[in-house]
Amino acid sequence: MAISRKDFLKASGLGALAIGTASFASVSEAVEKSASEEHTLRIGLASYTLRNYSLDELIDIVLRLQLTDVSFKSFHLPYEASPEELGFIRDKVKARGINLYGGGVIYMNTAEEVENYFNYAKYAGLSIIIGAPKHNLLQLVEKKVKESNIKMAIHNHGPEDGVFPSPESVYNKIKDLDSRIGLCIDTGHTFRLNLDPAAELIKYKSRLFDVHIKDIDEQTPKGNNVEIGHGKMDIPKILSALKDINYTGVVAIEYEKDGEHAIYGLSESVGYIRGILNVI
Repeated sequence: MAISRKDFLKASGLGALAIGTASFASVSEAVEKSASEEHTLRIGLASYTLRNYSLDELIDIVLRLQLTDVSFKSFHLPYEASPEELGFIRDKVKARGINLYGGGVIYMNTAEEVENYFNYAKYAGLSIIIGAPKHNLLQLVEKKVKESNIKMAIHNHGPEDGVFPSPESVYNKIKDLDSRIGLCIDTGHTFRLNLDPAAELIKYKSRLFDVHIKDIDEQTPKGNNVEIGHGKMDIPKILSALKDINYTGVVAIEYEKDGEHAIYGLSESVGYIRGILNVI
């Protein structure tokens, strides 16, 4: 079974929208899978995408794009908020039908910060922290995970990061810790390390709690974030890998380009992903 560019555009609902060819190239291979292998992915949002938008604007955009699962950054769930304020935001979001499943990326540099951020997560009703703790704090993180039953998904940040650059660097530090400590694989940062994000997702599937999906214009450390479908990343291969491993977490879109007008690139990215999912 093959699919033409015309048919893909029709399936995606993107019409005549210009789409990068690199990610599109592997669609024909991906759609050869049997329909019996179908696995539904939960496409959500990392709210850093809408960092220049208010909480109310974020809610309206998420509902308009029919995204249910959102991980909040501090722009929308302030670290300094009181327990009552965190509870108010939690209830407001839930009342609109949005699942505030996680928060982050949250950097933890001291023991006090670990304590504070686990309390923050508790009052906000988060089931998972997408975090980046210092190596020497991992034992304390494990203790807090056991006490709170809040998962920790450690996020890799690519070649500039001396703490957790790659999925492997995360796994090697957490493999012997409590099973509720796992990975948030950032596909873009992984790609900039000259790694295959799909292969990394499969390799670490047993501890994969969260995924940030994006697209990058070139596979170098200096690669830039672009609208999903416009870059060099093999998005169909990534989505197919997640379906193959029966991934049940959220695939959170993190569109970092043009923060002032992110709604446009985000909308295009959502459309592209849904188009791919219609044919793989």
